[in-house]
Amino acid sequence: MSLSPGERLFAQYVYAPNALGYCGPDDAHALVTAACGGQVDADLTAIAKRFSGAWPYQRLLANFADVVDPLDSEIVRAYWTGNSITDAIDRHAFGTTLLETFAEQAGAYWRHLTPDLIDEVAPTHAFHVFGVYPWSRLLSSGAPQPLQVLDSCRINVGTVVDVRDDNIVVRMRQLEYDGTLRLGREQDHPVQHRVDAGTFVPDLQVADRVAVHWAFVCDRLTSEQADRLDYWTQWQLERTNRRLTKASG
Repeated sequence: MSLSPGERLFAQYVYAPNALGYCGPDDAHALVTAACGGQVDADLTAIAKRFSGAWPYQRLLANFADVVDPLDSEIVRAYWTGNSITDAIDRHAFGTTLLETFAEQAGAYWRHLTPDLIDEVAPTHAFHVFGVYPWSRLLSSGAPQPLQVLDSCRINVGTVVDVRDDNIVVRMRQLEYDGTLRLGREQDHPVQHRVDAGTFVPDLQVADRVAVHWAFVCDRLTSEQADRLDYWTQWQLERTNRRLTKASG
């Protein structure tokens, strides 16, 4: 079965956390093949619907943008890194719809989605990571895990500085927390980019801008896409810090 560009892009972004057992179905073996651009026999839409975090946002984004397919490549891009669709969405209306649709659902994904979050809502993965997930509420414990999870789960943007046989080195900024969440200075980090089936991003070169999810290079970004991702990350951190400051005051 041939894949649409959006199906492949979705697979690229969800593969790493799914392979680690953090989200999505346990039997999504087709994701790795799809992310490498191979032929798959599985129904990618059916698999995507079982990602109880990402799928609701993409479905709502498609509805708000009058796009039929939540796996349209521009919808997928809007959610994971941001684009003109993300910019154009009425955030208050989007947040109200999220509340009406998902706030009463049980489970870890949605129990923190309350009216108190309406000012933080953005139709992006960054909002789900920092707002809906519980980890930002655990930062004050002093334990390292909340910050590590937040930094791994968000989509990081970086620049390739070295390409090796077993990994690549990406210069990027990690999250820091001292009562305020912020991005630290740029540092070089080895990350994975290869699976048994191949690579998600072929022919990586030094100076390429890339997206990193759970220490895995999942996408090559244009300068505009990298800037959008950085913008929405910073936007979300600012709103999250407002909540954290209020909670500690």
